[in-house]
Amino acid sequence: MNRRTILRFLSTSALALGLLSSLTAFADGLDNVKKAGVLRVAVPQDFPPFGTVGADMKPQGYDIDMAALIAKEMGVKLELIPVSSTNRIPYLTTGKADLVISSLGKNPDREKVIDFTIAYAPFYNGVFGPADVKAASAADLAGKSIAVTRGSVEDLELTKIAPATAVIKRFEDNNTTISAYLSGQTQLAATGNVVAAALNERTKLRPLTSKFLIKNSPCFVGVNKGEVALIARVNEVITKAKKDGSLNQIALKWLRNPLPAEL
Repeated sequence: MNRRTILRFLSTSALALGLLSSLTAFADGLDNVKKAGVLRVAVPQDFPPFGTVGADMKPQGYDIDMAALIAKEMGVKLELIPVSSTNRIPYLTTGKADLVISSLGKNPDREKVIDFTIAYAPFYNGVFGPADVKAASAADLAGKSIAVTRGSVEDLELTKIAPATAVIKRFEDNNTTISAYLSGQTQLAATGNVVAAALNERTKLRPLTSKFLIKNSPCFVGVNKGEVALIARVNEVITKAKKDGSLNQIALKWLRNPLPAEL
């Protein structure tokens, strides 16, 4: 075996050992949480209604309540770690947090880096409007006016499914779209459920109730690779919360709508 072959072998072995060491470090995450008596959860701080800072300067929101529910079911204390959308996954993979509960969607790229639990919160673009306006499906949009932000996902998807007689009024930004709806320029609005919930928190003028889904992208709890036991335990908590109604209460509190049946 020549020098180059030996060096290549040693380099490959070191990489393999490093990966194994990394997986081993996270392999007993559930046990580590139990021993420490603390669950460290990365949560959003500037994305209402999932996570924001309240008037009392304390974190509040859907994700904060979800984190508290999981910690309570595990019988441990909760440590909230405020994160942004860009650093939430690095906080998990570097061991600064045990879980990420931060309106996190699942996609193939993220699945290469971390694992996910079952979904715990809806996140979707849909059609919203007053309770007295019937619009249970795209067909019901016939003859109705809908405000939407030009070029947005909801604009593109709505254009595909709306009947020819629907009046789609496009605006240049989200604030203008919402203002048009609130001022009565349109009967309905196509937007995100997060936007709708946040708006309902700020004003009682023409509340946005959910009519039907345009595109679905639910939220999942992020967990490090190899944390089979921790994922299983969190899934148990989420499943129980769905069955006993406690998760639905969180949805009603922050999203002003019940959990959708498909979740």
